[in-house]
Amino acid sequence: MSTPVTAPRRTLPEGARRGWCPSLAKPMPTGDGLLARIHPPLGGLSPAQMRAVADGARRHGNGHIDVTARGNLQIRGVSPTSAPPLACLLAEAGLGDTRDDGGPQRLTLTPPLAGLDPGEVIDVPALARAAEAAGLAVPGLPPKTLVAIDGGGRFGLGAAEADVFLFGEGRGCVAFGLAGEEGPLRCGVLPERQAAGALGLALAAFAGTGRRRMRDCDASERALIAAAAGFLPCAAAPLAPAPAPAAPGLVTLSDHASALLVEAPFGRCTADRLERVAALAGEMGVRLSAERGFALPLPPGRLDAVRGELAAAGFIVAPDDPRRAVAACPGAPACRSGTTPVPDHAARLAQALAPLAAHGLSVHVSGCAKGCAHPGPADLTLVAREGAYDVVLAGPPSAEPATRLAFEAALDRIRKAAATGLPATDRLFLNRMFQDNAR
Repeated sequence: MSTPVTAPRRTLPEGARRGWCPSLAKPMPTGDGLLARIHPPLGGLSPAQMRAVADGARRHGNGHIDVTARGNLQIRGVSPTSAPPLACLLAEAGLGDTRDDGGPQRLTLTPPLAGLDPGEVIDVPALARAAEAAGLAVPGLPPKTLVAIDGGGRFGLGAAEADVFLFGEGRGCVAFGLAGEEGPLRCGVLPERQAAGALGLALAAFAGTGRRRMRDCDASERALIAAAAGFLPCAAAPLAPAPAPAAPGLVTLSDHASALLVEAPFGRCTADRLERVAALAGEMGVRLSAERGFALPLPPGRLDAVRGELAAAGFIVAPDDPRRAVAACPGAPACRSGTTPVPDHAARLAQALAPLAAHGLSVHVSGCAKGCAHPGPADLTLVAREGAYDVVLAGPPSAEPATRLAFEAALDRIRKAAATGLPATDRLFLNRMFQDNAR
């Protein structure tokens, strides 16, 4: 099998920068107004809280809601005058900001089935609560700091872009890891009851480095952080990855427990759709997932009916849905950096991609070179520029494009590739489809 060479990186245009961490008190300016981010405690929402978010999106935003890759929600179209009442409404629903010092509003990321997965070897919700408390006690913690906690069960987090990793390893034991340049590095194992204390010491040491993310630390800084947590310097051996997340669809947890997992296409939702989820959710509410969706713990007898209703509402409810193969940002006009209607284009691409997505092809449609939806490489990346798309093959959005096409021309080539039949391992075929008029 031949592997295409990843394209070289190009210089990002001025203003193409990721990094703002909005909250309710500090919403972010974007193309459709202000964007206010909600950080549900431990990633869970009750039906009443979902209805409050939907109500807030209608009354104080434009009705559009994003589901983020960290399991948070974002209300779009907020104005300077509607932002304060929105914050009050959500605070009354138990969804207010947790800190005002610029630190992370929500520190932990856990699997959506945490505490329900019978294969877990640690109490993930309890450890997450203790970790959040430890983080709140650390001043100066960078706003993007993230702690990934996985219980080692059947359905995990998979790959997570976190700073610290607490993974269940044996009954009541936690493997402690720190992010490195090439991925998580294993520091050692400690009893579950000591993990939050060690985390607090590590976070305090990390805050003292002045770095924005743990992966930016050099080897000596990382060694000091590990030592502060009670470990010898991190070994070169990587931390074993967490189990893969549960795919959309029905999940059986036990004879009496089950769940339905759904995803919001391209991370986009609306107030009406969120209210539909609230109406169908059980007493346990929903858990937000890093796959930009929701897990609904439900009795087995309700699963099929709820899945049908959420499919009709536009949610992804099956693992082979071609929309899962396409990463996409809000694009224009929602984002002021975008120049194309990315979600509309992504939906049309997904439909054309169906035969190729089944072979594992990954596609990213980005409204600009920042690549917020998927900063890493994809088999095919379309980067909007001045209303058309730079076409990047086997690279990230910042890579040098092979060619530049109007969307209809790029879509036509995808359709031709799908009609020809792309083998799962032959990315060179896709290269030829787009490089025949490369500049």
